[in-house]
Amino acid sequence: MSRTDKNRKGKISGRQGGKRNVSYTRGNAPIKKKPLLKEPEEIRLNKYIANSGICSRRDADIYIAAGNVSVNGAPVTELGYKVKLTDEVRFDGKVIRPEKKEYVLLNKPKGFITTTRDEKGRRTVMDLVAAASRTRLLPVGRLDRNTTGLLLFTNDGELAKKLTHPKHGVRKIYHVELDSNLKHEDLLKIREGLVLDDGPVSVDEVSYIDNAPKKEVGIKIHSGRNRIVRRIFEHLGYKVVKLDRVIFAGLTKKDLPRGHWRHLTAQEVINLRML
Repeated sequence: MSRTDKNRKGKISGRQGGKRNVSYTRGNAPIKKKPLLKEPEEIRLNKYIANSGICSRRDADIYIAAGNVSVNGAPVTELGYKVKLTDEVRFDGKVIRPEKKEYVLLNKPKGFITTTRDEKGRRTVMDLVAAASRTRLLPVGRLDRNTTGLLLFTNDGELAKKLTHPKHGVRKIYHVELDSNLKHEDLLKIREGLVLDDGPVSVDEVSYIDNAPKKEVGIKIHSGRNRIVRRIFEHLGYKVVKLDRVIFAGLTKKDLPRGHWRHLTAQEVINLRML
């Protein structure tokens, strides 16, 4: 008997018809039966509405309680109510459905107003992003008609609410051009904070633009009050000739010409959600 045969004494070789150790490493595992399809998952009604781009979940609760929402033909006012994706949900009588979230960044030109429609027939920012998406996008915040620069559009009501709520302190940087040079003492006044008609206002940073006349200023601010940048300088006797938002919530105008738009990258969306 060979040495190999001695080592195998008492064992039966699989090649000789004995019991084999089955290996599943080469795809010969037994076929598993497919599980039965699960019922559609339920989600809270306020989240369903937010995912449809109507508003934030908090605002959705208000509309639900007010009776603006119905499910499968029956009004629903119960907070925390859950629906299936197969249910018919109506908001103010119109059927709504969860949409894929989209995020579009526009470099707004002068002469367009920030509204979804204008009764006077004036040009709106919606005209500029009409071809960006088939879904209903809404502007996040607003820019004055004569203000240029970055404006974000989305159907993500939750994120839009976050980016515009004062408690989150989303930073915006503007390039300001005045009708005359900004005095150094006035620059210091802005840094220290001013008191306007609607209360005190503070800026995060303000400084002269490098290699530019003293009438060109950069200002970083998180306040979202109406016309706040213009009113800061008007309070000190200056007129804002040009106002351009160059940064919004970390987004920049790089490779985005005036009047053009682009979709945000996946990483940019992640960054916004982490603010």
